[in-house]
Amino acid sequence: MYMVTVSVEKCEGCEECVNICPNSVFKMTDGKSDPHQSSECAFCESCLGVCPSGAITISEM
Repeated sequence: MYMVTVSVEKCEGCEECVNICPNSVFKMTDGKSDPHQSSECAFCESCLGVCPSGAITISEM
């Protein structure tokens, strides 16, 4: 199981992670990415590759 976090300070609100995630881990909340379904993360790392600001962190629980 993985824990996905997004730095609100770094997130630019581009929605790239929302669009690329195959498991719908992310949604937009107040113009920022929100990993509301972190438990669905399969560690495919797609979001890490598209985030222009490096706001996303994935760690194993």
